[in-house]
Amino acid sequence: MFLTISTSGTPENPATDLGFLLHKHPEKAQAFSTSYGTAHVLYPEASVERCTAALLLEVDPVALVKRGKGKGRGGAPDAALAQYVNDRPYAASSLLAVALSAVFSSAMRGVCNARPERAGQPLPLRIEVPALPARGGAALVRKLFEPLGWTATVTRIPLDEQFPEWGDSRYVHLVLDVPDGRLTLGEALRHLYVLLPVLDDAKHYWVSPDEVDKLLRAGEGWLADHPEQNLITSRYLARRWSLTQEAMQRLELVRLADADDTDVDDIDNAVDDESADSGSDSAPDPDSEEDSDKPVPLAVLRRAAILAALAGAGAGRVLDLGCGQGQLVQAMLKDTRFTEIAGVDVSMRALTIASRRLKLDRMGERQAGRVKLFQGSLAYTDKRLKGYDAAVLSEVIEHLDVERLPALEYAVFGSARPRTVLVTTPNVEYNVRWETLAAGHVRHGDHRFEWTREEFRDWARQVAERHGYEAEFIPVGDDDPEVGPPTQMAVFTQADKNSGTSDKNSRTDENAKEVQAA
Repeated sequence: MFLTISTSGTPENPATDLGFLLHKHPEKAQAFSTSYGTAHVLYPEASVERCTAALLLEVDPVALVKRGKGKGRGGAPDAALAQYVNDRPYAASSLLAVALSAVFSSAMRGVCNARPERAGQPLPLRIEVPALPARGGAALVRKLFEPLGWTATVTRIPLDEQFPEWGDSRYVHLVLDVPDGRLTLGEALRHLYVLLPVLDDAKHYWVSPDEVDKLLRAGEGWLADHPEQNLITSRYLARRWSLTQEAMQRLELVRLADADDTDVDDIDNAVDDESADSGSDSAPDPDSEEDSDKPVPLAVLRRAAILAALAGAGAGRVLDLGCGQGQLVQAMLKDTRFTEIAGVDVSMRALTIASRRLKLDRMGERQAGRVKLFQGSLAYTDKRLKGYDAAVLSEVIEHLDVERLPALEYAVFGSARPRTVLVTTPNVEYNVRWETLAAGHVRHGDHRFEWTREEFRDWARQVAERHGYEAEFIPVGDDDPEVGPPTQMAVFTQADKNSGTSDKNSRTDENAKEVQAA
């Protein structure tokens, strides 16, 4: 099992710097023990103009069988002979990928104390793999490597040169070039680490959950945007569905964070719905005799107002956009008028909590058919959001930068276009009534803004006018005569003269008044 890594250089940047980057001296032949054999590193050539490092992996087939106990490629009961007669010592596979990681671990991470400035510089690189299993053929090899900046030269290897009529084998001779220096050495090694087992479509060891972390570390900076992301993820994780789903969700989070020019932790913050309102959904039931003298939490009042508005609009299929931990979804499930409920959030942590809250894994088939949760960003159009009667954005818009609101506006009102849209947001004027909130502070650390009643109404009216909706405004919570309610809600209804809009608005208003009176 063999591959070479070559680069060219100049007197100012000699090619022999490759030895520093790989942490392996060009004048030495070194050997390293691995779990399945011995890895050798040697340099067939090392000059100022050109330097080549070779990795030769000598696999111990007996150790592989003993350690794997018959598992992995060739370990199936109907192929017991394959444990002893196979291509593992000769063809690049996950064995070589593991050796790359073990022998060149610092280089893969882009660490080089001796030449730190060179570690982050792109290099002219040439990588050659004489025998590579390619399940999918030469076309798949190019689909995997060329989007990453490589020029791939793929030569099919015949089954037997003496008998050309037998055709080609599944092995190829691969040469990868980036002569213009678009990739660093660390990036190149990470590409190989992931894609060698992907092309072989097999792993010699059990794929455990920590393989997801390995994939995301090695795929950082390129896998989230790779056109063959699904295939790479599935094959790398040995087609284990649960692990593949987890990896795809985390990659989508990375892509969204990159698109928003922010950190993953800033997006996947699982914002707590009630913490911003000084109330908790786990508070005692306001309808119970015990604790009946305690005020109803604002989060509870807000959900009641939303449910009343949805009922007044006659909505059956509802989107909860920015569903957070699933409190509103849970409340809607208790009402049989809502026949289909979709919770959407960018935060996988929030969706995981929501799934546990709803007990989706233990829910009956009929009830489970009414609800689904999926990851998505409201800054982008999404065909999954189309066709619903109503959409709810409860305490969502204030978590976006103001300059991103037009994108949300188009995704919801321009693209998805539900018949009814409910938007709630804090009323900043009411903040003076919160004794524990310091003057000038917003209610939650993640709020990018909080609007006055007039600012919210101006925004809502402009959105309605641009997209053919009518907007009305409903207070949520105690409507203070001086500063207004703690939460303000806009009800947008498509302005269709023949759809009975005015009657619908009337019903919405009556239901909302009942909530306020309660």
